[in-house]
Amino acid sequence: MIRRRLYPFHSLWNEIDSMMAEMETRLGESIVPANLFSNQIMPAIKGECRVDVMDHQDEAVVVADLPGVEKEDVKIRLINPSTLEIACNREKSVEEGDKDSDYYMRERIYGSMKRIVSLPYDVEEKDTSATFKNGVLEIHFKKSEHETGGIIPIE
Repeated sequence: MIRRRLYPFHSLWNEIDSMMAEMETRLGESIVPANLFSNQIMPAIKGECRVDVMDHQDEAVVVADLPGVEKEDVKIRLINPSTLEIACNREKSVEEGDKDSDYYMRERIYGSMKRIVSLPYDVEEKDTSATFKNGVLEIHFKKSEHETGGIIPIE
């Protein structure tokens, strides 16, 4: 009983977490293909940046929407040949202030965001180009010329 008084919303948050886990499981099993919910839909629900990945003949193109983010606050890193990390920080503007009571509705997210993006194939850092214009980040990767896998001779 004392625990409830100290943490009045503790059980509520536990119940919400278990409902979210059940929803992810059910949606993952029945409505959408495996891992689509966790890999593609959940980042959008959680407020992470929205990303498109396109597979062109000789390159992969990643386009990310980062509204309200300045170019200097964006960091992109190739974690491995088939995984990209986009990290950014969106600050509140001075005129918006810190008064939450002035808002009727508030949906925009501020602070640090990070998104891990799977690429359709291995790419290389060399010859990679990135542009940032009007809150849209566009990255062009060349396909890796190194073959993965190969024939292993038997002695």
